[in-house]
Amino acid sequence: MEKYNKLLKNITEIIEKGLFTSKDLKKEVEDLLNSKIEIIANKFNLVSREEFEVQKKVIEKLQKQLNKIKVQKKNKSTKAKKS
Repeated sequence: MEKYNKLLKNITEIIEKGLFTSKDLKKEVEDLLNSKIEIIANKFNLVSREEFEVQKKVIEKLQKQLNKIKVQKKNKSTKAKKS
């Protein structure tokens, strides 16, 4: 909490001195928020939507391959029983 108070104090001082334009302030706040979000995501081992979608496709492909192998194995065992 102290870090946030210190940050807000620093931002306030910079604004009062006129060193920041509103665009600079917006960018600074966005960068800070993105940084904090990334830290939280890393703590919880979260992944981006893009990474999730890639993993989902890989799992779906592997599931199809596994099902195909199961069918092949079942077909072989039924053929062996018939012989």
